[in-house]
Amino acid sequence: MEKKKKSTFQKITNVFVWIMIIATVGSLVFGAISSLGIMG
Repeated sequence: MEKKKKSTFQKITNVFVWIMIIATVGSLVFGAISSLGIMG
C-alpha cells in the first residue's frame, strides 16, 4: 500500500471504529464488574 494523506471520511471512520471498540470493551468490563456485585 502506498502512503497517502487520509481523507476526512477515513479519519471519521477511524474515530468511529475506535469509539465502537472502546464502547464494546467498556460494556464488557462493566457487565463483568456489575455481575460480581461490586457496582450494585
